[in-house]
Amino acid sequence: MAEVMQLAMVGLGRMGANMVRRLMRGGHSGVVQARDPERIRALAAEGATPAASPEELIARTAAPRAIWLMVPAGAPVDEAIGSVAGRLSQGDVIIDGGNSYFKDDVRRAQALSARGIRFLDVGTSGGVLGLDRGYSLMIGGDGEAAQRLSPIFEALAPGAAEKTNGRTASRGYLYCGPVGAGHFVKMVHNGIEYGLMQAYAEGFDILKQARSETLPPEIRYDLPMADVAEVWRRGSVISSFLLDLAAAALAGDPDLGQYTGFVEDSGEGRWTVIAAIEEAVPAEVISASLLARFRSRKTHTFAEKMLSALRHGFGGHVEHPTTR
Repeated sequence: MAEVMQLAMVGLGRMGANMVRRLMRGGHSGVVQARDPERIRALAAEGATPAASPEELIARTAAPRAIWLMVPAGAPVDEAIGSVAGRLSQGDVIIDGGNSYFKDDVRRAQALSARGIRFLDVGTSGGVLGLDRGYSLMIGGDGEAAQRLSPIFEALAPGAAEKTNGRTASRGYLYCGPVGAGHFVKMVHNGIEYGLMQAYAEGFDILKQARSETLPPEIRYDLPMADVAEVWRRGSVISSFLLDLAAAALAGDPDLGQYTGFVEDSGEGRWTVIAAIEEAVPAEVISASLLARFRSRKTHTFAEKMLSALRHGFGGHVEHPTTR
């Protein structure tokens, strides 16, 4: 039987709360802290230990502590680290599970190491559906800390669909290397995601425009796009989780009328393109998909509505309120 562990979670948004729920399903315990007291109360009612402040979080977490931060990249991560680091003991671990820039990981790890605090950067993919599907975890940083926390990663990951021969990657989590490596792998993952989403979006736009009156009648098609998406899901070489989300979006709203097509980028696509430039790698598709998102904030096509629908489907991302 796997070792039972305790994890403290800071940030109970779209993913953090469900990650705690999945851990508790796996027999582990969670201490939870967030800005919204309602989210703390909700998880406490399900068995988590509530903490109203960073001080309570540290006091209610047994040493050696594992503090998982699930907050937006940038200043919020530095603020969260600052709120707990001064109260931690040598050997405690801070885990950044958000979408931080890998170069920031190096800076943070160096500062924490001077105080005897270990650091892990864990790229986490799974979105709002991860509670049941599990989370793909890309881990960088202190190797000993990663090994010690393997029962946590095992519980969060999807698990093996077939015999793994001991490879954790087959179970859905992977130690990628030194500090920053986990977020670097997740960054490229999200860059690829940009390109895949753009290809689906453009393809569905071509399908939609096949009904255009500018086309000759004999090659004008009013296609059942929701059904096209559904048939592609069945044995097609382009079937995927993203296509599942596209099919669901079209089934519920064939014209995607609830979306304007204003498509945000959350940073990882830009960072992937920057890495490609630094490495002199010609990443044309990812670069073009990022620029398409920039353009979407000026004019909106059906392709951009599909991109917005896909982002909402896997990550719960909502369009900027000024676009509605």
